[in-house]
Amino acid sequence: MLQSVEARTGVAVGERWPESTAREIDAAVQAAADASDAFAATTAARRAALLRALAGALEADREGLVAFADHESALGLPRLNGELDRTSFQLRGFADVLERGAAHAVTDDPAVDGAPPAGRPRLTRVRVPVGPVAMFSASNFPFAFSVLGGDTASALAAGCPVVVKAHPAHPELSRRTAALAQRVVHAQGLPAGVFQLVQGGAIEVGVALVQAPAIAAVAFTGSFKGGTALAKVAADRPRPIPFYGELGSVNPLVVLPAALAANGAGLAAALAGSICLGAGQFCTSPGVILVPDDAAGDSFVKALAEALRPMQPHAMLSAGIRATFERGVGQWRSAPQLKPLVDEGSNVASPTPRPFLAEVSAADFIASHALHEEVFGSAALVMRVASIDDAIDVLKAIGGSLTVTLWGAEAETEQTRQLVRAATQVAGRVLFKGVPTGVAVTAAQHHGGPYPASTQPFTTSVGYAALDRFLRPVALQDAPDWLIDRMGLPC
Repeated sequence: MLQSVEARTGVAVGERWPESTAREIDAAVQAAADASDAFAATTAARRAALLRALAGALEADREGLVAFADHESALGLPRLNGELDRTSFQLRGFADVLERGAAHAVTDDPAVDGAPPAGRPRLTRVRVPVGPVAMFSASNFPFAFSVLGGDTASALAAGCPVVVKAHPAHPELSRRTAALAQRVVHAQGLPAGVFQLVQGGAIEVGVALVQAPAIAAVAFTGSFKGGTALAKVAADRPRPIPFYGELGSVNPLVVLPAALAANGAGLAAALAGSICLGAGQFCTSPGVILVPDDAAGDSFVKALAEALRPMQPHAMLSAGIRATFERGVGQWRSAPQLKPLVDEGSNVASPTPRPFLAEVSAADFIASHALHEEVFGSAALVMRVASIDDAIDVLKAIGGSLTVTLWGAEAETEQTRQLVRAATQVAGRVLFKGVPTGVAVTAAQHHGGPYPASTQPFTTSVGYAALDRFLRPVALQDAPDWLIDRMGLPC
């Protein structure tokens, strides 16, 4: 059974309702399948109108939605209002992309007389929507990565119906947002199957959705364990389908001597704030900090610990997420290789978590795969490195990350080139200023990265290139004029 829970107190309130049954999941997927051909053939202008209407409906119901989001997430009204703004911004952004013709892009190679290889028929490359998309909402962004978040927006922009799997951490908010979306779909004169919702905390609900034969692709943001399990389900189907999973990340941050000389204390304060932002519940929260092993590095680590120690992260999103955080910190605390720098001990009974910071040698970190795993929350490891080569070895050991941040790499040298090269090999986004928490929604964004950060490192879940995940290329050879005249619009 599902029920809304007040995140700050853990008290359940309101009515209880059952999880989606296997029959209900099948019905939702069938409705999406029935709507798929008609929705794929809609014009870019019509889909843009849908996205703009969804954005307007979110904003019109802002007060009630944000209040419920705060009730179920404890993220606070300022953060949640900003997140709703981001959600409506990206819905309208995808509408802009559609109106510029990106979804129906056409590449036309005219016929060339003569024998191959110089001679060829006319080839026209278009893109077609893949079909119904299963979208798994995230816990940590009740709007921007949830029911009407980026995955839903990009799938709808591509012309794919969506079946949203709501996150059980905010079930009532999900129901209300879904009802809003369904009203908009109806008002736009589109089939109800364009947007469907299923709910449930049981593993079986997600598995049934991924296994449904009509589902053509999956978009997932969540834990490594859950994501890899569902990715296997998608791969083991009789007809395997793409699984676009964002699975988490430790987001290493490298502090170079030039950065320490310029503003070490200021950077330490900014980093502490990033570690605790949203109680550390960001997929881009910095979890591994590489600092020079010298006097300036000593001062930076001391300043970081002093800035972090008094911080008081708010309540975490759910009791389960809090328990996982405490378990992860407990494992770090018991590791003999680690030297605690900020640690108030186990505080499971407290309504809010406390930040944790520990130091470990680069060699011990590299040797221990367990230390490479993300602890989702306000926790990080500091490593002292004697050289750029040491930092590169740590990055290689991590293997895959959503972000790598390099502070102090402004001067071009052979060593900084090597460090940048290593960073680009393991991350989807490399920062040279600022902190990794915060992902702009724009055309140049890439929010992905090599495994284990994501299952599809060539794709992004943030930014307007995200709709490429749900459009499959097709080459039309010697197509008749009537089909060419559709300018990429599917039949």
